[in-house]
Amino acid sequence: MSFLTAGWRKLAIANYEIDPTVLALYIPYGTELDLWQGKCYASLIGFMFVDTRLLGIKIPFHVNFEEVNLRFYVRRQEGGEWRRGVVFIKEIVPRAALSFVANTLYNEHYETLPMRHSWVADDQFLTVAYGWKRRGEWQSLEVRADKMAQPIAPGSAEEFITEHYWGYAQVNDRKTNEYEVTHPRWEHYPVQDFTIRADFAQNYGADFGFMNNLVPASVMLAEGSAITVESKRTIRSPD
Repeated sequence: MSFLTAGWRKLAIANYEIDPTVLALYIPYGTELDLWQGKCYASLIGFMFVDTRLLGIKIPFHVNFEEVNLRFYVRRQEGGEWRRGVVFIKEIVPRAALSFVANTLYNEHYETLPMRHSWVADDQFLTVAYGWKRRGEWQSLEVRADKMAQPIAPGSAEEFITEHYWGYAQVNDRKTNEYEVTHPRWEHYPVQDFTIRADFAQNYGADFGFMNNLVPASVMLAEGSAITVESKRTIRSPD
């Protein structure tokens, strides 16, 4: 049985090109950076968990909720093939129990804050926004996109960002947790405009404060799908 099943829906994704040396201390043992056309990316992502079940069971008040995270992209060779995955700098959620489970069992970096979201469709556009409240002030990620979803083109930047099916969490310099995320190929809504009000230093630490002065290289809105998160395994140094 999968550790977790859910839907990930309406993923607003802002992609920033960054200097790979910034991530040197965050790369888990056994992995290496996964680059897109020689460039290193970190993504700020907001989305909804829906119909969430832990080991097949719905937990009251933890079924539908927001998440905002900052992640980057890695890969790991296993059996002669590359496993392409993500590493989370931090994941913000609105329920303390979610943070406790993820931080305790998967060694992730969850934080609990008040959150909200909005999905609004008119005759032409779909506007999706995610907000989180820190130090008494709301921060947010909002995108305005075409209403009609389109397939993600093979070989595109959108494919690179969305087609990572493994999660890696650093335990220490000789140990990494690995877990698989399964989902079908997603569609996306072409983005027309976006607004980001986020203090990266406040949310993710001084190492990422420079992102306050960056403009995203691209912004996406993916529809998402049903997903599963499989049980973890631990990768250890052989010596």
